[in-house]
Order: sequence, then C-alpha cells, then structure tokens
Amino acid sequence: MKKIFLLLSLFWLSLNLSAQVDTIEVYSKAMNKHLKAAVVKPSGYASSESAYPSVYLLHGGSGSFSDWHLKTTKENLLIDLANQYKILIITPGVGPSSYYYDSPLMDSVKYETYFIHELIPHIDEHYKTLKKREARAITGLSMGGHGAMMLSAKHPELFIAAGSMSGVMNIDTDLWKVNEDFRKIRKEGQKEMLGQITYQTPYSTYTAVGLVDKMKDNGIALLIDCGVDDFLLETNRQIHQLLLDNGTPHEYTERPGAHTWQYWTDALPFHMLFIDNVFKNYDIK
Repeated sequence: MKKIFLLLSLFWLSLNLSAQVDTIEVYSKAMNKHLKAAVVKPSGYASSESAYPSVYLLHGGSGSFSDWHLKTTKENLLIDLANQYKILIITPGVGPSSYYYDSPLMDSVKYETYFIHELIPHIDEHYKTLKKREARAITGLSMGGHGAMMLSAKHPELFIAAGSMSGVMNIDTDLWKVNEDFRKIRKEGQKEMLGQITYQTPYSTYTAVGLVDKMKDNGIALLIDCGVDDFLLETNRQIHQLLLDNGTPHEYTERPGAHTWQYWTDALPFHMLFIDNVFKNYDIK
C-alpha cells in the first residue's frame, strides 16, 4: 500500500511540475476555508494571446480534486483532451458526500455558493477564459454528475452544456443498489445536511430529478450516460424518463460497465467530444 501511495504521489508531483497543470487554492468566504483545484491548460497556453473555453470536471463522493488526474486508467488523459480541444479543464475539490449543494443547516456545506460565486469568478479572473456561457460547460462522475446537472439547471446563465457519468440523479438511496449499511450512512448524512426533505413527487430541488422542469426551460445541451451494472442505474433511467415526459432534449446512453474508473476513463472522451460539438455551434471566439 505504501508503495502504491508513493507511486501515486510521484505521479501527481510530475503533473504539478508540468507547465500545463496548475494546483491552486481558492478561498471560500461562504465557508471560511480554502479549497484546492487543478487547472489543466492546453499546449501553447502561456505564449498565446487567445482566450479559451472552460470545462469544469467534477469528482465523486469522498473524492478529491486530484481524482481525475490520478485514477483514470489512461495516463495524461486530461492533458491530452485539453490539447485536443484547446480548452481549460478545471477539477475542483469539494467536501465528501456534499453533492455540490448549499446545506440549509450547515455553514460548512455551501458548495453551490462556492462554485458559482467564488470558484468560477476566480478562474475567470486568473486564467484566459472566454467569459460567457457559450464557452463554459460542466460534467462529472457519480456525485459530480449530480453536481453538474444541478448547478447547470439552477444557473443556466453560466453553462451551455452539462453532462453526467454514472451520476447520482436522485439522492434517494432507496433507489440505489447498495448494502444497508452504506444506505444508512448516506441517509444519515443527507438528514444532517438537509433535514427532512421530500423523496417522492414532487421531488426535492436538492436532487437532480427535482430540477427537470428547469432543465426543460434553460436550453442547456445535456448528456447522461451510465453503465448497465452500475448501482445508480435506476436513478439514471428515472431522470431519462422524466426528461422524455416533459420534452427536454437530451442524449442518454447505457453501455457495458459499472461504477469504475475504467468506465469513466472511457466515458470522458465522449463527453468532451459532445461539449466541443456544442461549443462549435456558437461563435465563441
């Protein structure tokens, strides 16, 4: 285990030494703490006078800002994608099992406020970004898929495309195929952060399925995919059906795979291709 940790640490160090990856800390006034993020820049960024589209790539529950850099099964995947599409890729870190929302009960869980009012303005101030919704997208895995769908639905002025890979499309753990101990832990955590919320129709707006009407009205391009062996498959089928029912255009795919880094490594290039095609529909230069 120590050998594996050392190898991962050395690999992460090599990324930080690369001129294409910055590790930054962003202060959150809302939560009175600093949070780490990584910014992947395309080749030629330093010498270019151009501004670039930005893609926010979110991690899953109990994860870290470095997950997308350390855990994919293809080395340098994010650098390759940043180079291919000439984009900035931002991987922010948030609290474990926080789902990227603002807790009405806990001052330490204000991640929607952090993301929208602190992180994005920080990135736009310190990096050469195209500062408009037509050049900004968001996607993520598991809890990060929930965050991407929720944040884009609530803030359509900031994003033109959103995606979810194996996302928690409904935080109702009764729909998850997990053991009872894990289900209990997640339920208790949600109650601590949210109090009593409605898990049946009408769904709480703290969960992605409760925001499908906003998704219909905001014109954001949506991509949702999930593995057929994923424990969150039913939540993905649920939001897919709700979006069909209310007539929201979206791309939905099920394919072989489970809740694994192999699946997300394979899925991410499709998300970046989808986002790039959406960017190309707009005059973002």
